Amino acid sequence: MPSISRDEVAHLARLARLAVTDDELDLFAGQLDVILQSVATVGDIATADIPPTSHAVPLTNVFREDVVRPSLGQRQALAGAPAAEDGRFRVPRILGEEA
Repeated sequence: MPSISRDEVAHLARLARLAVTDDELDLFAGQLDVILQSVATVGDIATADIPPTSHAVPLTNVFREDVVRPSLGQRQALAGAPAAEDGRFRVPRILGEEA
């Protein structure tokens, strides 16, 4: 069975920049060991005769068919815009960006 050492937990805590006490290292090592054992158990159960699935129930396409229809031209789309420039919507500058 997989197990995780106290040193490995300390290393992970350093990588994650977490301040962890000695008592927490022992606690987390035990908890992570249980998680790793659970994942290993699930891996043992999976068999080749069970097909992989992405959903518990079969799904069908619930969307309408894509149909090409006429749409607004550039001038028509920009006609209702408060401001347009060079064939595009003009919007206020954000985040203090410079031109």
